[in-house]
Amino acid sequence: MTRQPTVVIAGAGPIGLTAALLLGSKDIRVTVLETDDKISDALRASTWHPPTLDMLAPYGITDRMLAAGLLCPSWQIRMHPSGDRAVFDLSILEGETDHPYRLQYEQSKYGHLVLDAVGALPSVTIHFSTEVTGLQQNADAVTVQALSQGEAREFTADYVIGADGARSAVRKAIGVGLSGDIYPETTILATTLFPFHDWLEGLSNVSYCWKPSGTFSLLRLPGVWRASLYAREGQSIEQALTDEGLQDLLHDIVPEAGPIEVLESRPYRIHKRLASAYRKGRVFLAGDAAHLNSPSGGMGMNGGLHDAFNLTEKLVSVLHGGADERLLDRYERQRRPIAEEEIIAQAHRNRTRMQERDPERRLGMLKDLQQTIGDPMKLKAYLMKSSMIDGLRRAAATE
Repeated sequence: MTRQPTVVIAGAGPIGLTAALLLGSKDIRVTVLETDDKISDALRASTWHPPTLDMLAPYGITDRMLAAGLLCPSWQIRMHPSGDRAVFDLSILEGETDHPYRLQYEQSKYGHLVLDAVGALPSVTIHFSTEVTGLQQNADAVTVQALSQGEAREFTADYVIGADGARSAVRKAIGVGLSGDIYPETTILATTLFPFHDWLEGLSNVSYCWKPSGTFSLLRLPGVWRASLYAREGQSIEQALTDEGLQDLLHDIVPEAGPIEVLESRPYRIHKRLASAYRKGRVFLAGDAAHLNSPSGGMGMNGGLHDAFNLTEKLVSVLHGGADERLLDRYERQRRPIAEEEIIAQAHRNRTRMQERDPERRLGMLKDLQQTIGDPMKLKAYLMKSSMIDGLRRAAATE
């Protein structure tokens, strides 16, 4: 009797659960180890790019997301309060993708959605409250040590995927470094029911905005808006996070609004980091365990999901298709340069543009973007890159 192939995945975030879905649907036995006691409901990513929706469609996930999410047919870069803007219409991508738009749908809701899908697969087991503490590997297998609800346990598999985030225990266990920088600013994410779209003419569901003293962004989700805000010069994050501080920053956007109810708020730091390797023997890294970038442009979670699709396809070919194990080396060759040269670099350019403070330089940037939009060929080229289609095609062409 042939032994069923096994994979251990560290992390039950969107990357780990998606990898479990892809492998489990191919009759590969998967064990997911998650440190927390449940799926995280924290405020995190919300933007889904066209090719990611294409990839998830065969699993019935995209249709369910579309039914509950908010379509974003365009996004914009905007001067505030003038309203002068560059609006990027994604319909020009028709023919290149089945989903020529962005979708706004919370990462936390996606986690629960995929958890339900994985729960229907008998080959997948998830252990919550289970922290990876170490691992050893040899030529044939990997053994993962973990502390599961206070009990020391071991899990043995053919391969291990570290999808356990920026502080990845798997990455540390295999001795892979994470080089790069932390940006100096702290972003404050605040959600509110306030209808910004009724107050700001021509606002897109995703809008990156310059204001005289800084920057902010507005992302619309079903029923709520998310505002990314920044403390004023000389103001501490603690001061900015008070009710008074948040009201002050939100009134920079709509001064005459009156009190704006804030449902949730949280600060976070932005990283620009890349793992020195994506593979060590039978262990692989994906998502934030492998790369971290500015959220400007919404490329981080999508890039991690693209990692999962790329890697699991190769694992299936090796474990079930008889492919040579050297195929797995292609994962790093295909995904690490894309993270470095496409995802991190593009997100850095997006962040740098929005951090510009000189009014004349801002105006010049906006005019350049408006000229790009006025030329259909340039617009399509710009959106093929910013929507991550080019990067995926480049990866696919890499041997």
